[in-house]
Amino acid sequence: MAFHRLALLFLGLLVFPYLSLSADHGAVATVHELATDSALDTLRRGGNAVDATVAAALTLGVVDGHNSGIGGGCFLLIRRANGEVVAIDGREMAPAAASKDMFLRNGQADPKLSQTGALAVGVPGSVAAYEYAVKHFGKLDWKSVILPAAGIAEHGFVLGRSYAGRLASMGDEMKAFPATRAIFLDKAGRPWKSSDLLRQPDLASSYKALADQGSEWFYKGPFAVATAAWMKSNGGLLTESDFRNYQIKLRQPLRTTYRGYEIIGFPPPSSGGVHVAEILNILELFDLKRMGLNSADFIHVVTEAMKLAFADRAHWLGDPDFVPVPRGLISKDYAAAMAQRIQMDRAKPVPSHSIPANATSDTFGKHTTHLAVSDSDGNWVACTATINTTFGSKVVVPGSGVVLNNQMDDFSAQPGVANFFGLVGTEANAIAPGKRPLSSMSPTIVLKDGKPILSVGAAGGPTIISQTLLAIIARVDFGLAPEAALAQARFHHQWLPDELRIEKAVPAAVQNELRKRGHKLNVMDSLGACQVIGWNEKIRTFEAAHDPRVNGKAGTF
Repeated sequence: MAFHRLALLFLGLLVFPYLSLSADHGAVATVHELATDSALDTLRRGGNAVDATVAAALTLGVVDGHNSGIGGGCFLLIRRANGEVVAIDGREMAPAAASKDMFLRNGQADPKLSQTGALAVGVPGSVAAYEYAVKHFGKLDWKSVILPAAGIAEHGFVLGRSYAGRLASMGDEMKAFPATRAIFLDKAGRPWKSSDLLRQPDLASSYKALADQGSEWFYKGPFAVATAAWMKSNGGLLTESDFRNYQIKLRQPLRTTYRGYEIIGFPPPSSGGVHVAEILNILELFDLKRMGLNSADFIHVVTEAMKLAFADRAHWLGDPDFVPVPRGLISKDYAAAMAQRIQMDRAKPVPSHSIPANATSDTFGKHTTHLAVSDSDGNWVACTATINTTFGSKVVVPGSGVVLNNQMDDFSAQPGVANFFGLVGTEANAIAPGKRPLSSMSPTIVLKDGKPILSVGAAGGPTIISQTLLAIIARVDFGLAPEAALAQARFHHQWLPDELRIEKAVPAAVQNELRKRGHKLNVMDSLGACQVIGWNEKIRTFEAAHDPRVNGKAGTF
């Protein structure tokens, strides 16, 4: 390897400090210390990785409530000890009264309507998904998994800088909703600050009701009634019937291969599983290891593959229960055709999507957080949960403490019009009653010789896909342990807008070379938040790492 490539690798490893631990009983990685501790405590109490994942997710709904919570949705990817893989779709659903043009005013999409307030909210799915997972695949009872999080909500926790910063940035929008204001702002209407103690007694009561009554309380009981009443008084569409009719979906996991490893991803309405697989299939035809991690060649070829995949995302991807999503997007032959379009000396425009074989006949069956958990029995879980943007719709149903999502913004409100994350879509992701919006969430489990060796996923809108992709490449192509993989500089291209987002840690010489090849660089301090659990076969131990770009904790025992 040339000195240039060695230098880049060395610099990449120094970008961030390592944050990992190893042990042989179990491992957890989340974005908050209290959530990781809750998961580890659940494992010590005899729970398995499924119990621990749900315990951590419910805790995150308290201490990381600007990113996720029971007012949102999730994807759970479970690889059980017996080898079975389960994909639980807890994605939100559009209300029955939703319509294709519901966010248009004077013929134009109004982003405020899909991002803030009553119309922005889809039927939450996390509660149903978490309860199903614990009852069918866990070892502990539902009540014992949820009550520890209720205790944290009741007694409070000290706000960190990240949470306080999110509050400060959203304070003005949150003032519009009395129940939200009462929780997150002080009596003078100012957001709580770092080191303040945030208590959420209403959320604690909601958690306790869930513990005692299960999901019936949420979907068919007092919460559904209260939410429907608030919606009716505030111009929303959600009804008691919408809650009553919500169902999780058990999806067929998406299985592909990459350089002899099996990649298990989440199928549509996740776009992440499809496009992580599509990009890996393209890159399998290039010698990334010879190029060198974070070299100009490496970043260029991965970026060009990202552009091709995201163009396909905009056209083809949507809820498979409503639109045909071609399986051909993840075929090796299709990837080979895509790879031929990449030129190493220049960035090529991608004017539109491509068309895989049998596109209409061979189809899939009808701000965010990620956590990864594994246990010594052989259960591995990758879970990504969200309420979409920071504090979702900013709506809290009075008396519940539950922050509701703004997942309706993940639909294509109007063909060609970008959502909050700059993503555009077509008819495949148009709004329809009962439909689930397209998601970038990419919970992924990697197997070698039939055994799990990696659980990975991320937060950060469409960058979830690129973060997950880069973590897999770091492990498979370059043999990096979880902490080293997460320490690498990141980059992201989503086709539109036509720009390469790249962390400033990438050396100036590499950035300049990328510009010479025609890339439009948007240099950023940091990009995303990824969590990884790995298995080191040589020393037979788990390795856990949380993203050093954000607060969090990796724990093992």
